[in-house]
Amino acid sequence: MIRISDLTLARGATRLLEHANLTVHAGQRVGIVGPNGCGKSSLFALLRGDLLPETGDVEMPARWQIAHVAQETPAVERTAIDYTIDGDTELRAIEAELAAGGEGEHGDAAGHRVAELHERYAAIGGYAARARAAELLAGLGVTEAQQGNAVASFSGGWRMRLNLARALMARSDLLLLDEPTNHLDLDAVLWLESWLAHYPGTLLLITHDRDFLDAVARGIVHFDGRSLKLYGGNYSAFERERAAQLAVQRAAYAKQQKQIAHLQGFVDRFRAKATKAKQAQSRLRTLEKMELIAAAHVDSPFEFSFPPVSPPARECVRLEAATLGYADATPVFTALDLAIQNDDRVGLLGANGAGKSTLVKALAGELAPRAGRRSSAYGLAIGYFAQHQLEQLDPAGTPLSHLARIDPGAREQDLRDYLGGFDFRGDQATAQVGRFSGGEKARLVLATIVRAKPQLLILDEPTNHLDIEMREALSEALQDYGGALVVVAHDRHLLAATTDTLWLVDGGRVAPFAGDLDDYRDWVLSRRTVPAIAGDPSPRKADDDTLDRRQRKRQEAEARQKRSDARKPLLAQQKKLETDMEALTAERNALEAWLASPDAYADDVRDELKARVARQGELTWQLARAESAWLEVQEQLDAIVD
Repeated sequence: MIRISDLTLARGATRLLEHANLTVHAGQRVGIVGPNGCGKSSLFALLRGDLLPETGDVEMPARWQIAHVAQETPAVERTAIDYTIDGDTELRAIEAELAAGGEGEHGDAAGHRVAELHERYAAIGGYAARARAAELLAGLGVTEAQQGNAVASFSGGWRMRLNLARALMARSDLLLLDEPTNHLDLDAVLWLESWLAHYPGTLLLITHDRDFLDAVARGIVHFDGRSLKLYGGNYSAFERERAAQLAVQRAAYAKQQKQIAHLQGFVDRFRAKATKAKQAQSRLRTLEKMELIAAAHVDSPFEFSFPPVSPPARECVRLEAATLGYADATPVFTALDLAIQNDDRVGLLGANGAGKSTLVKALAGELAPRAGRRSSAYGLAIGYFAQHQLEQLDPAGTPLSHLARIDPGAREQDLRDYLGGFDFRGDQATAQVGRFSGGEKARLVLATIVRAKPQLLILDEPTNHLDIEMREALSEALQDYGGALVVVAHDRHLLAATTDTLWLVDGGRVAPFAGDLDDYRDWVLSRRTVPAIAGDPSPRKADDDTLDRRQRKRQEAEARQKRSDARKPLLAQQKKLETDMEALTAERNALEAWLASPDAYADDVRDELKARVARQGELTWQLARAESAWLEVQEQLDAIVD
């Protein structure tokens, strides 16, 4: 195989590749694509050894024979067919040594050497070489009459055909073709497609002919910036995938710039405030970790944003001396005083049962204080998401009907377009909500909330039923939301990306949390220790740590089983390949033993000799393919780490 590792390649002062990596397996037929000047031909020069990398490694089997099409053709008087046969350098070397009668050897040694040369000549198809060269030239449009003409009599375009025939004549392991169709007519192109489809070695092909690539290539290497990216399939498959990736990349870049602006805005606002310094530093770390979009990402079916909202008075909601709780149960909060300003973006932290949901219900106006008072800005529009709202959807209604109730004056097509951003498309926009999954219901509730243009948005665990793509879409939309925001979520990514302030709900109190989410994690873990048992001087983790260990062990066992299941078919495939290789090797060894004996060169077995030599060549190729397949399976096994 060809393995390129951490390669930096330049032509003069121009960097063509930087830290590029690529693996091409033996027998693959790969097209090389990229804009003019990106370095495709330089890559070929590197593989031929005509160009050295600045850094990195290029590995390929030392025994491989490399063939390529020369760009210059000497104006020699040698006939076209002889010029073509010259492409098989080993054959010409054997012919030269045979003509010299095994020069350098004496007596029996000379006879043995001549016998070895004849054996090798037969093995590489020397007796059929002229016929093979004639077929190559004819396929490329050089007539039988022209094949006896001197190379010097051909024009430039026809000389390139001779160079191509010469490259195809070589019994190569690696064939490098740089724009081979430039000087061919359609018939010659079609013939070349057919020939290359049966080429047993590794093929790397540069061409601007997409139909030719479609017919020949089974993989595409794309010069992507200064890196190399391998795609499976032909050129049409690459084109479809690349187009999709570019579309996503453009959208992802724009979205990421919004997120960066939001994070940087927080840092700029609060870097100098002592009470916010920890969170500002956390946001700086987030910015440092964030990679600017350079590669395509998987497209998301979700695309929505909050419409602009007009801020209410400076203060949205205030709780004064409020007692919050349920019926006759012990109050969750007493004498609680807090306010939500119109530019607040608050994340609520606290253990389950600490009262976060109670607090947001009171802020949303769904839970009246048992004592004290709640006040809100005049005409304040509140959007409140809670899990119970999923069950309050009309099961007989549709996404379209739910939206129409909120915005009765909107055109149906506008509502359909809007719902499409939440992945309710086509017939799903008119499907009955009662048949929806939890995730679909959650998306619909969010869609209705966003459509209502809230000035205060209160989200209580909005991500419980949402997949990764929808969570990311919600996070991105919230970054541009212009109203006040209060979020309760176990999704730390959502909290970090969308809130500026953290409040801790604990022990019946609500107070700003001085640190960031990493500090909160440390704080939670520090509270999980329990007093040491007598005789055991070390503190212990809480009982649920035992459950955690059991869960980890179970997960590890499941992971081992999955790896074992993945390896079984590969091991079976590898065992079969080994059996095949043993049989092929045994047959080849027997043939070689016979060919080494004097009996093989008797006049009465000349036909048998030709047949066995041909079979020897077939066995060699079959073994090479089997070995390549075995190595590919081994690489897959190595990737499944125990």
